[in-house]
Amino acid sequence: MPEAPTTCSITNIAALVTNDPAQGDGSPLGIIEDAALVIEGDTVAWVGPTHRAPAADQTHDAGGKAAVPGFVDSHSHLLYAGDRTQEFNARMSGRAYTAGGIRTTVRATREATDEALAATLAAHLREMRAQGTTTVETKSGYGLSPEHEARALRMAARTPGMEEVTYLGAHIVPPEYAADPDAYTALVAGDMLDACAPYARWVDVFCEQGAFDEDQSRTILTAGKAKGLIPRVHANQLTHGPGVQLAVEVGAASADHCTHLTDADVEALAGSSTVATLLPGCEFSTRAVYPDARRLLEAGATVALSTDCNPGSSYTSSMPFCIAIAVREMNMTPDQALWSATAGGAQALRRTDVGRLTPGCRADIALLDAPSHVHLSYRPGVPLVAEVWQAGVRG
Repeated sequence: MPEAPTTCSITNIAALVTNDPAQGDGSPLGIIEDAALVIEGDTVAWVGPTHRAPAADQTHDAGGKAAVPGFVDSHSHLLYAGDRTQEFNARMSGRAYTAGGIRTTVRATREATDEALAATLAAHLREMRAQGTTTVETKSGYGLSPEHEARALRMAARTPGMEEVTYLGAHIVPPEYAADPDAYTALVAGDMLDACAPYARWVDVFCEQGAFDEDQSRTILTAGKAKGLIPRVHANQLTHGPGVQLAVEVGAASADHCTHLTDADVEALAGSSTVATLLPGCEFSTRAVYPDARRLLEAGATVALSTDCNPGSSYTSSMPFCIAIAVREMNMTPDQALWSATAGGAQALRRTDVGRLTPGCRADIALLDAPSHVHLSYRPGVPLVAEVWQAGVRG
């Protein structure tokens, strides 16, 4: 008979955030004070007060640290090469810069070796893990040809720890199709999709002025759905536009950015299963207006927080940093921001096994060098993540 999985009890947790209102204080975070958590194999088997913890094969003393679910980063762009430091420096210095933006990264990514792309991806995943992120979504979008998009997605699909892979051939129209964007749309929805679909779970489109209009976006998302991919949408980042309404129409898992929203957009999100994923690192890095998360939450919409880690507009991999910004600039409470960075991200990825610490969930845990999760926003910029457990394994 196979051996039973080893059990490990983490005890002496000052405050355990479960994201289960049935636990602890009954709040949305389900906080248990002076808590313990038992892991069996890669799964949470039990949570509760330390004095009631069942016996386990091993015991780990948390030393009075707070414990939160591993962060779920549901929007990132890690498959790229090159550097855009000069662009950022010019933007922050108030100087004009016309080197090409995304197109600069596309050129560098196409020229990069497989080994260089894989090394960049792995380095960012390590960086995210060290900051408490245990579930990551990433996108293609810097290849913009069937060959280069498929290469990036194939690489991501084969990378350990890279669970959520998104096809974003519709990031921008590449220079070679500048005169015929409809032909590029047909390529994205046709031969490129055929090459990429086997390696992805999601299909995404940048529905925005200067990128893809409503009809082009609908064509691409519909084609992706026909191939079994689930839609997500870059929506309403730069202007008021059709992105949010289109996301709801096609049943997208998330509408991401949501910076410029009408009352009708907020109402549509609140009345749907589409998650509003907010990306505060982007507004921070571009000096753009921040979205009002409270407006969405009070309307009843589900909100996620993510880093949007990318080389151009949000080069941060830190979910704690994004939590702090969301509290300071987006009218979120510390509780709301943490929920959105964990359970909210899980909903944006349609996952029920991550983003919570309750029996049956994957044992993804971040132990904080602090007695409460509130320190994530109370002490911005301080490296508070002391230990990370992923699937029951301490990193």
